[in-house]
Amino acid sequence: MLTSTLLRSWFFTSVAAAALLLSACTSDPDVVEEDFVTTPYQLVPPTGFPQAVTIPADNQLTEEGVALGRMLFYETRLSRNNGMSCGSCHQQSKAFTDGKALAVGVDGATHTRHTMSLANMLWEPSLNWDGAATGLEAQARKPIENPVEMHQTLAEGVRKLQQTALYPPLFRKAFGSTTITETNVLKALAQFERTLISANSKYDRLKRKEISRLSADEEAGRQLYLTHPSPANNIVGANCFHCHNEGNLLFSSTDYTRGAAASFFNNGLDANPADAGRGGVTGLASDRGKFRAPTLRNIALTAPYMHDGRFQTLQQVLDHYSHGVQESPTLDAALRRPAGPLGLTLTARDKSDLLAFLATLTDQEFTTDPRLGPPH
Repeated sequence: MLTSTLLRSWFFTSVAAAALLLSACTSDPDVVEEDFVTTPYQLVPPTGFPQAVTIPADNQLTEEGVALGRMLFYETRLSRNNGMSCGSCHQQSKAFTDGKALAVGVDGATHTRHTMSLANMLWEPSLNWDGAATGLEAQARKPIENPVEMHQTLAEGVRKLQQTALYPPLFRKAFGSTTITETNVLKALAQFERTLISANSKYDRLKRKEISRLSADEEAGRQLYLTHPSPANNIVGANCFHCHNEGNLLFSSTDYTRGAAASFFNNGLDANPADAGRGGVTGLASDRGKFRAPTLRNIALTAPYMHDGRFQTLQQVLDHYSHGVQESPTLDAALRRPAGPLGLTLTARDKSDLLAFLATLTDQEFTTDPRLGPPH
């Protein structure tokens, strides 16, 4: 009898100890459960795009991670009032912008800058208008915690997610533990954002030789886009490629001929820029008023324009470059002329042709693909 009692006591004590040990292990965010297996996400860079991509070694894309990131991208619990998500300011139908001149946060506060498109962020080494963030994982925290955006600590967002029945199992599938961490929230968001690839516009189809030509006005606009003007030689050009690289099909300021470096430009918006732009990051007077040139992909859908959303239409943008450029110490050299006014010399027909070409960069598949939209 005594032996039996001792055995029962030892058995229940051992079970309790094992349970405590298991609980301790699974609550440790660094402990990955033994049966944890993920499915690699098959990401193939589109034809014509830079084929070399940089993805952090500790955050390789997986089917489970991307699916979780999509959920989190549209998750309002990450905001202070549970009413705003990343997808609120980055709407798929608008090529992941919001249609507002300046972003508006959960408290109705207005940001000082316009919401940028998230198209093809996989290839962008510098993020935000001023390049302050250099990786999607680091960047994702900023809008969540910014008082004029989602206005909530990431730690509080994690606490909310942990209390749900939905998210702990999803984090286990993606990262091997039901314990949700700030690091894994950021990793999942970054994984999803790396899949936001826009590469099926009319211009892409031309480059892939799926169509033989552009229309006459579209082609005229393309030639203007790719031509450096030389008034002395009677050459008219818009020189757009100087800031928006066409050669790698990103149409942004990232130049893969220089090791995927991003450039920043002062495009003559103001004689005395109120927003220091890149200068606010580097502290250099030579960078004051310079900003990253965003992608022109889907540009017809991402109005208003510029870092402060001052232009409502692309026509106004072209009018600015034609006769509205302001002199300042850091004005880009491409907008200066040896003699005569600043900016470009564009006729009404030139502007019309440029608008026609820019419209060929619209990718309807990108803005309607259900895999990129809110989960149901």
